[in-house]
Amino acid sequence: MNFIVKWPKNLRLQRWKLDPSSLQTRLTLGIALFSVLGLGSVALWTSWKMQQLLIVTHKHNIEQIAERFPRDVEMYSETWYVKKSLQKAIDNLTLANVFIWVKNQQGTVIVQSQNFQSDSDHFVLKSLAEMPSKPLVYPINGRYFVLCGGPLTINEMNVGKLYIALDISRDQKMLVTMVMSLSVASILAIIGVTLAITVYIQRSLMPLRHISQLADNVNADILDRATVYLERAPSEVKELARTLDTMLGRLSDSWEQQRQFVSNVSHELRTPLTIVSGYLQSLLRRGNNLTEIQKEAISTASGEAQRTIELLKDLLELARADSGQIHFHLEAVVLNDLVAEVVEMAKQFSDREIILRFGDGNNIVNLEQIFSGSKNSIITEKII
Repeated sequence: MNFIVKWPKNLRLQRWKLDPSSLQTRLTLGIALFSVLGLGSVALWTSWKMQQLLIVTHKHNIEQIAERFPRDVEMYSETWYVKKSLQKAIDNLTLANVFIWVKNQQGTVIVQSQNFQSDSDHFVLKSLAEMPSKPLVYPINGRYFVLCGGPLTINEMNVGKLYIALDISRDQKMLVTMVMSLSVASILAIIGVTLAITVYIQRSLMPLRHISQLADNVNADILDRATVYLERAPSEVKELARTLDTMLGRLSDSWEQQRQFVSNVSHELRTPLTIVSGYLQSLLRRGNNLTEIQKEAISTASGEAQRTIELLKDLLELARADSGQIHFHLEAVVLNDLVAEVVEMAKQFSDREIILRFGDGNNIVNLEQIFSGSKNSIITEKII
């Protein structure tokens, strides 16, 4: 049975934590920044374009009025005198938001449109001494006007100056409202796009999280059965998964070779060392003609050989445990005696003072054979 991690069934969306060094954060912030720049640029360009269209349209209307006014006056002057002709032309061209007036050469208003009487800012408009020859937008008392003015010549006679004001406050307020609505819509769109991008990137990186989980959960027990299985993953991630499978296979083979090596070395060295130990012990038993120095040397060699045999035995037991072939045998052990034995063994490798106190009675438990056979090696390694 294979140890398989599947996607996307076995993983839930994790809570996103802001990590500046993570790939998800970098992708999200990068795409969100480009979205802000893109949508913001479009919104600004749209607002500017709408403003220009509004101004250009009203400027064009004023230019048409300025061009038509002298012709109308000349036409009316064939029937009425000049002042009457000027008033008739003004009445003909005046609209609700268009203000027209004419000043003589002394700066006195001689004719004006009728809607001046109902406008609260007519004094401000008529008090303007100079106006641009080309239509321009000016704010006056919180309102917006397109102003234009210039000399007025009728039948080659200089009558005075013509002034035209177009009130665009209503259109300007509508434009401001539209720009604000466009700004709010752009902000909401940016937020929505950012959230969508965050979720999309998080889902796109789920296969990488699966691979990370697998690498974190793999151990020696399941190394030969671990594999990666990804559904609907990108090609690059699938290639990474195949590479990981190949690496796991090589690690499994290497681990198996290591266990085989330990097992073989333990088995192959144990037999000759047992024979050597047996000869040394036999030599000690029959060595009546040996000197004390020779007996001590042979005894030391026999002890080291026996110690090496025990180490090889422990290695063989560990190799069997790794392969799952070890069998445990329980035996009753007096804990007091076991602890005392451990203390005596520890004193051989350390100068530390060890104080041992026992209670009343003997504590008897069943210990596994592997612990009983390995306590010497464990104590030696821990103390050294």
